Amino acid sequence: MTQSIQEQSEAFQAAAGGQMPADIAAVFAREQEGYRAAGVPAGTVAVGDTLESFTLLDARSRPVSVGELWSQGPAVIVFYRGGWCPYCNIALRTYQRDLVPELDAFGARLVAISPQSPDQSLSTQEKAELSFTVLSDPGSAAARQLGIAFEPAEEVLVTQRKLGLDLTQVNAEGSAELPMPTVLLVDTAGTVRFADVHADYTTRTEVPAILEALRSLG
Repeated sequence: MTQSIQEQSEAFQAAAGGQMPADIAAVFAREQEGYRAAGVPAGTVAVGDTLESFTLLDARSRPVSVGELWSQGPAVIVFYRGGWCPYCNIALRTYQRDLVPELDAFGARLVAISPQSPDQSLSTQEKAELSFTVLSDPGSAAARQLGIAFEPAEEVLVTQRKLGLDLTQVNAEGSAELPMPTVLLVDTAGTVRFADVHADYTTRTEVPAILEALRSLG
């Protein structure tokens, strides 16, 4: 039996916690605790919202109309932070393994969106061996439109740089903004039929929840 995203994430966190210097681990622990305490802010994308199409860049810098994707059938839209995020990689690989094989039965497409540059998106796609579309959202413009964009606290950005990660270098347009991990199911009319936004980036939408939402489309 395959492990859930949560089980894989908890195993990673337990293993990583013992390898990270205590002061750095404390920064990320405070960050995660703060996100959990704050919860999902008001005004984020919700079921019943009708989305306007937006154009993003694929992993080879070609423009892609996301509205055209959902006009062809239901679209599962995943917002993730970037290929540098281990929790994102766990989720994306699990979607590839457990969700992608089920999509044809619903005539559905899967697309994953992050603020990282197209080059970084291509690297993510290749390393995780993803068969679905991976798009770049420069400056987190689409995420901001959906109310799910935020910028990490300065303490976190400084700590990330100590570890060799500078968001302004991996993200398109030099932005440090990130999306809250989010999964949307959008029907052919552009209406959001399922929305799951996570304030805590260590948790993600599980495959059974997405499949249940697809089945509910009828």
